[in-house]
Amino acid sequence: MKCALVTGGSRGIGRAICIKLAALGYYVLVNYKSNQEEADNTLSQIKQAGSSGELLQFDVADKIQIQEVLGGWISAHEEKHIEILINNAGIRDDSLMAWMAEEQWDNVLKTNLDSFFYVTRLVLSSMLERKYGRIINVVSLSGLKGLAGQTNYSAAKAGVIGATKALAQEVGRQGITVNALAPGFIKTDMTAELDEKELKAMIPVKRFGLPEEVAHAAAFLASPEAAYITGQVLSINGGLYS
Repeated sequence: MKCALVTGGSRGIGRAICIKLAALGYYVLVNYKSNQEEADNTLSQIKQAGSSGELLQFDVADKIQIQEVLGGWISAHEEKHIEILINNAGIRDDSLMAWMAEEQWDNVLKTNLDSFFYVTRLVLSSMLERKYGRIINVVSLSGLKGLAGQTNYSAAKAGVIGATKALAQEVGRQGITVNALAPGFIKTDMTAELDEKELKAMIPVKRFGLPEEVAHAAAFLASPEAAYITGQVLSINGGLYS
């Protein structure tokens, strides 16, 4: 059975990607940390899209949970193969660096950067054996240009961008592509507190993006037709920064 794993899949961009992949016929593994109600909602929409899936609850910032839950699932389901990995889970905890607490730095780096390593390493083994896979990392405009008040978040996302380019070179000959999506301002819970009216004036297309627009790009990079595209960062930002 062809499977796709989406970390942070219960809401926002992650949910939109789950639904899109379900519509393409994938059995979707929805990772979430704590919000059972939203995760159940995502799973319901996956089924409405004509496919099926299941929930995997673990904190991507906790390498022990990753090994126990995701590693356990992989071991117990040899007939199911994760062909697509979407590393989407992430958090922000903004502060000017002069006042940033060590916990703010540590938590953001663990959730956004360390998770890439521990989750991807587990899933990669099967992809290498089968000589096929699609790894897509959701990064950020912050990781490309840096944003004041986000030294932690910008550092983490820039780290994932570097890792994307390096891993793409390691596994390309095995039929595995590794790419990143860099959203700008997208209408999600993470951007709900931002002043949309003020910020959209800076964006050439004069609006925030939609999660479905990011999901469409993810589906393209996840497709067999995108086999010659790897090590790339696709910006989805309405022309704000390229």
